[in-house]
Amino acid sequence: MKHGFVTVAAAIPAVKVADTTYNVAEMEKLIAQADGEGAEIICFPELSITGYTCQDLFKEQLLLAKAEEGLLTLLDFTRQTDIICVVGLPVLAGDLLLNCAAVIQRGALLGLVAKTYLPNYNEFYEKRWFASAQDLNPTDIYLAGTPLTVSATPQIFRTADGVKFGVEICEDVWAPIPPSNNLTMAGADIVLNCSASNELIGKHQYLCSLLAQQSARTISGYVYASSGFGESTQDVVYGGNALVYENGHLLAESERFSFQPQLTTAQIDVERLRTERHTNSTFVNAQRGAVASMVECKPVQPHNFILTRSVNPHPFIPEDDKMANACEEILNIQMAGLAKRLVHTNCQRVVVGISGGLDSTLALLVCVRMFDKLGLERTGILGITMPGFGTTDRTHDNAVSLMRSLGISQREISIAKAVTQHFEDIGHNSAKHDVTYENSQARERTQILMDVANQTGALVVGTGDLSELALGWATYNGDHMSMYGVNAGIPKTLIQYLIRYMAETAEFVQQRATLLDIINTPISPELTPADSQGNIQQKTEDLVGPYELHDFFLYYMLRYGFRPSKIMLLAQAAFTGRYDADTIKKWLTTFCRRFFNQQFKRSCLPDGPKVGSVSLSPRGDWRMPSDASYNLWIKECEKL
Repeated sequence: MKHGFVTVAAAIPAVKVADTTYNVAEMEKLIAQADGEGAEIICFPELSITGYTCQDLFKEQLLLAKAEEGLLTLLDFTRQTDIICVVGLPVLAGDLLLNCAAVIQRGALLGLVAKTYLPNYNEFYEKRWFASAQDLNPTDIYLAGTPLTVSATPQIFRTADGVKFGVEICEDVWAPIPPSNNLTMAGADIVLNCSASNELIGKHQYLCSLLAQQSARTISGYVYASSGFGESTQDVVYGGNALVYENGHLLAESERFSFQPQLTTAQIDVERLRTERHTNSTFVNAQRGAVASMVECKPVQPHNFILTRSVNPHPFIPEDDKMANACEEILNIQMAGLAKRLVHTNCQRVVVGISGGLDSTLALLVCVRMFDKLGLERTGILGITMPGFGTTDRTHDNAVSLMRSLGISQREISIAKAVTQHFEDIGHNSAKHDVTYENSQARERTQILMDVANQTGALVVGTGDLSELALGWATYNGDHMSMYGVNAGIPKTLIQYLIRYMAETAEFVQQRATLLDIINTPISPELTPADSQGNIQQKTEDLVGPYELHDFFLYYMLRYGFRPSKIMLLAQAAFTGRYDADTIKKWLTTFCRRFFNQQFKRSCLPDGPKVGSVSLSPRGDWRMPSDASYNLWIKECEKL
C-alpha cells in the first residue's frame, strides 16, 4: 500500500474442466502478469484449480490429489514474488469435502476459507458434493505440506503494511446475511469473492447491483472473479465476470463472454474507505460483536508506486448523463431551504444584490423559481444593483437585463458617493487601492441591502458560495453576511453548470443569451477600477488561484481528510497537461494557508442549505477552532 492505495487484480484464466495441470499453468501466467503490473493481491474464480463444473468427479480421489498437487505447484511458483494469491480448490477436512479458497504468498499457505452457503437448486447441486462451513468443526489437516486447522471461524488476512482483507465464495454474497458483513464489521478493508456464477438474462445487472450495494453498505473494496469461457459446459454458460468496486462505485470490469484469459486490475483507496468508516457512526455502531481471527501475511519488498486509476478533476460536477437530474435536485434543495425561511418568518419579499456575476445570478434564479412555486408575485423579489469604482458596463448591463427580463422589482443605488464620504470620515486616501478600499465597498453594499430589507419588510438573500467560504474570499460582515445564504453549499465550479443548465431550459429561454454571457465573464469582485478599455482588471483567479483546483483541494481535504501529499498526487493525475507540479503546489499551499486563516469567518456564517457531501456550516459538518495552526499542513506542502 502506498498513499493508501492497494492494487488488486481479478483473474479469469483459461480453464479445462478437471485438467489441474493445464489450469495451474494458466493461473501462473496471470499471476506473473499481475505481479508485473504491481498487483498486491490477485483473486481467481471458485474451484479454479480443478474447474467448477466437475460435478461427480469431485468424488474421485485422483482429482482431489491432483488439486493438492496443483496447489503445491502454485506455492512453489510464488516463492520469489510478494503477490498474495487467492485460489479455489476442493479440500478434504476429516469426513467433509469443502469448497475452499486458499490464500497463498511467497510459497506459504496462509489459510483456507470454506464456502458457507451452498446452492442446491436449478442446475446447481453443490450439497451433493460439498459440506458447508457451518457443518465444520475445527479440524487439523495437512495440505500441500502445510499443517493447519480448518474451522468455521471467520478469518481476516492482514498484509505487511496493514491492509486487511477477507474472502467469501460465490453464493455467500447472495445470502441474506453474507459472511462479508461480519468480515468488514470486524475490520476487513477489502473482500475477495472467488465465484462461478452462470449467465442468465438480466442476472448480470442484478449481480452488479448486488456487489455495488454490498460494497457500499460495508464501506469496503470488493473484488469479484467469476469463471469464464472454458468453464461453460452442458447446460450452463459462464461469462467471465471480473468486477472491482469501492464503496458502491465500479472501478474496473472485464469484457463479458471473452474467449481469452483476462486480468482486471484496479487501485482501491483503503485510506478513503477508512475515513468513510470512522466518520460514519452507523458503521461504527454496527461493528459491535463482530469477530474474526487474524492471519498475518508475509513481509514484502518496497516497490515503486504508480497511480493508475483515473481521477476526476471536477469531483463536485455530476456525470453528463446525470447532470439534468442532479441540477434539478440541487435547485430544489436551495428553493426548499429558502421557502421554509420565508414561510417560517411569514415574509413574502426578498432582497438580492445583483452584480452580473455567477453567484448573484444563481441566487436570483433560485428566488424566481421559488416565488413561482409558492405562487407569489415576482415583484416581491427586489434586485438591487450597486455600481461602484470597479463596476464594468458588461456586468452592469447583464445585471439590469436579467432583472428586467425576469419581471422582478429593481433598484439601482450607487455606492460611490457614500464610500467616498466614508473614506473622508476615516481619513483614508481613495487613491490607495488596498484592503480598506475594497472592503469598504463590500460593507456599504451589505448595509444597503440590510437597510432596504428593513425598509420593505424583506429578507436579504446571500449569494456567497462554498468555494469563497473555503478561501475566505468574502468581506467579514460584508458579502459574508445575509439572512439566508442559498449558495453556501455549492462550489464555484458547480454554479457555472447550474446556470448553464437553466439557460438551456424553456423556463429561461428569454434570458439565455444574458446567462451565457454571465458564465463567460471573468470572475471578479470588481472592487478596483477597470482598465483603460473598461474591461475587468481585478480577476479573482489571478489572485487566489483557479477555482477548479481549489474545489478539488476542498473536496479531498474535507470529504476524506487527505493530507497535502496525497491531494498533490491526485491533483497531478487529474490535471495532467493542464497544470504542472509547481503550479499545483503553489495553489495547494495557498489553499491550506487561507483555509486555516479564514475559519473565523465560517464560525459565524448565516444559515444556508446543505447540498452535497461537503459543507462548511459551523453548526453541521465542519466544526473547527478559529485559531487552529496551519503549520503541519504548510510544512508538508513545502516538502512536495
